[in-house]
Amino acid sequence: MISPLAIHLAGIPLQNPVILAAGTAGYVDELGEVLDLSRVGAICTKSITTEPRDGNATWRIIEDRRHAAMLNAIGLANVGMHAFERDFAAKLKAAPTTMIGSVSEWSIDGYVEVAAMFQRLGVPGVELNVSCPNVAHGCEFGSDDALLRDLVAGVREALTTTRLIVKLSPVVMGYRGPTGESGVVAIARAAIEARGQPGGPNQRPGADALAIANTVPAMAIDVRTRKPRLSRGSGGLSGPAIHPIAVKLVHDCYVGIGRDTRTPLIGVGGVTTWEDAAEFILAGASAVEMGTATFADPRSPLTVIKGLERWVRDQRVASVADLVGKVETTN
Repeated sequence: MISPLAIHLAGIPLQNPVILAAGTAGYVDELGEVLDLSRVGAICTKSITTEPRDGNATWRIIEDRRHAAMLNAIGLANVGMHAFERDFAAKLKAAPTTMIGSVSEWSIDGYVEVAAMFQRLGVPGVELNVSCPNVAHGCEFGSDDALLRDLVAGVREALTTTRLIVKLSPVVMGYRGPTGESGVVAIARAAIEARGQPGGPNQRPGADALAIANTVPAMAIDVRTRKPRLSRGSGGLSGPAIHPIAVKLVHDCYVGIGRDTRTPLIGVGGVTTWEDAAEFILAGASAVEMGTATFADPRSPLTVIKGLERWVRDQRVASVADLVGKVETTN
């Protein structure tokens, strides 16, 4: 019997729509010590770069209880693609659930190189992190129509079997594309359409799916010392505080381009309960990512999955896919 939560994300079969977000679940299976990873839909690896990165100095992650949020400026710390391929290839193959490789870089060639590495390792999907706010030049590709088109086209050409997901930034709310299209729709169109030819049979010229959105650029100040609380000064805000922002971005993207192009969307931002996940789905997301919630409760994804199962049953539909984009609005 097929589970009512089973979905196909741009051709990648998932047992449910709950994905562990990049940068919050370790490289592959570290959360397996406290969470049954076989029960989640997928895991995004830590964002991998071509060369190793130490990341930013301490403090690079802080809790903000007053605003129900977390601030981080990790700085994309990772072992680099060569060490990752050497040390984690076997773990990827043995992972108890679907793996998605997260890629971050500062040049098209760098993105292509890391994405190709993930394809060699047999990962069914890669997520391009073009929207990291806690490193210099971390959001350039994700906030420029022409740059993003070139990047996605370059990576697309290198991928013949692996699906391509592009993770957008919330800063695109104020972006305006060359045709006058505004907000997340303009930058999403660049990722979907890209340039050039598809990389393989039955593939798009651009992104197969979009993840919306990354953390919100933010800052916190210690009023006693008069210094920023993060060593870098600013970083990315995540957690429940940003959830309504992300819901609007998902809905705007779904209505503006996702629905017509049949591009699956992944809702990212502040999912701590099944109701949060259900909001994303009704707004137009086919799947959701969870990250900050696991810092407070590593088993929270399982609670969300159980809640979604009950919700689908209560809504009297056969599949969670039947509820994607079904919010009733007046416009």
